[in-house]
Amino acid sequence: MAPFTALTRDALKHHYEENFQSNFTQEYLKRMNLRFLSVRCRTVFRTIGLFLLLVLIPQVMHAQSLDRIERERALSMLNLIKADLKSNYYDPTFRGMDVEARFKTAEEKVKAATSLGQAFGIIAQVLLDLNDSHTVFIPPSRPETIIYGWQMQMIGDKCYVVAVKPGSDAAAQGLKQGDLVLSFMGFKPTRKEFWKMRYYFTFISPRPALRAVVQSPGGEPRELEMKARVKPGAVIVNATTTLGLNELIRQSEDNYLARRHRYYDKPEVLIWKMPAFDLEDNDVDQLVNKAKSGQGLVIDLRGNGGGAETTLQRVIGSFLDKDYKVGDLTERKKSKPLMAKTRGNSGYTGKLVVLIDSESASSSEIFARVMQMEKRAVVIGDVSAGKVMRSRFNQHDLGTTTMVLWGASITDADLIMTDGKSLENVGVIPDELLLPSPEDLAAKRDVVMVRALELVGVKMTPEQAGALFPIIWEK
Repeated sequence: MAPFTALTRDALKHHYEENFQSNFTQEYLKRMNLRFLSVRCRTVFRTIGLFLLLVLIPQVMHAQSLDRIERERALSMLNLIKADLKSNYYDPTFRGMDVEARFKTAEEKVKAATSLGQAFGIIAQVLLDLNDSHTVFIPPSRPETIIYGWQMQMIGDKCYVVAVKPGSDAAAQGLKQGDLVLSFMGFKPTRKEFWKMRYYFTFISPRPALRAVVQSPGGEPRELEMKARVKPGAVIVNATTTLGLNELIRQSEDNYLARRHRYYDKPEVLIWKMPAFDLEDNDVDQLVNKAKSGQGLVIDLRGNGGGAETTLQRVIGSFLDKDYKVGDLTERKKSKPLMAKTRGNSGYTGKLVVLIDSESASSSEIFARVMQMEKRAVVIGDVSAGKVMRSRFNQHDLGTTTMVLWGASITDADLIMTDGKSLENVGVIPDELLLPSPEDLAAKRDVVMVRALELVGVKMTPEQAGALFPIIWEK
């Protein structure tokens, strides 16, 4: 079964239950002239957070105009995506979209496009119109990785800089962790639009430099233009391996930050910094068993974009004393239960606290919500992303000796939980909504972790908590 994956988004319910309908993508397509890329090498992207998705790639072709072959290629991509959508999308009504009319309009726009980059933008938009964050066009990618050297994140309803790589141009320009992002590439970041901005500027149209208007705590707004570092990719000829979508996303994000399972293991408490649901059952069991001798267990799912169903099932079963129905996977033609088998007496019965934020998505949201509904854990932090659909990656290729890989992520199921609701576009509202302040971010203080430790009877200063799991940048 395909893994749960995620892209990003949604703090209190009345703020974040809105649809994804957006003016950003329409406005963006008017402004931007995207470049065509044909494929020869492999570079991957995560939605990270992510941040998004994947693939393999070619040499860059700076096409100012669209020749006949390129236009036919774009039209072929559009038609194949239409077929994928009609065959595999979980909702036979396509969320009310008139698929034939929408794709016909897109076809006419592609015929009038002046560059293949514009054509790619048109193809991307037709799927974005579904307002489904797991149904996304994945064009042939680039022969290089563009590393911006800084990251931002929605905290509550505001966007903040949460990481700046030492030695990067962003650091040289004076960008600091804790800076409020007032404007990014001319757009105001909002919780509803954030993932789409990432999609365009990190995946569809990476830039040699990014512009942002930022404000440090107590300071004045300032505009910065921060150059990216371009890292050449490896050459892959005739690549045939199909990776799971979640793995493709994860690998790409690893180009920016080192993401691995980390732990704070003391006699009184185990803190599990869990970046993804990607462990085998035995690994999950060993970690959970470690916590049995202490006062409590804190599972930190902040930034966890999801992962495999099998890992999710094992983690849930480690904390409940009976087999548990997580919900019903609603597919196009049928619905089937998603079950988690208990570990019984081998499971963990002690105090449990779960941390989430706006980047917690998919499997991490489902786990947090199950623990919340069963009153098995206290959930602390920000409202989660609200992205719990299940998707499958539909891979296609062009070319013969040199293969150009591309495709689309298509949602094939929604998860309706036992309360009769879906978390999609809603997210998990924590038991305790607790957000770091700009000053906390700037001083690297983790007030959320401090509160979690208090609940299991452990004292730690915000500064000590902030130093537990420092950011590790890839070289």
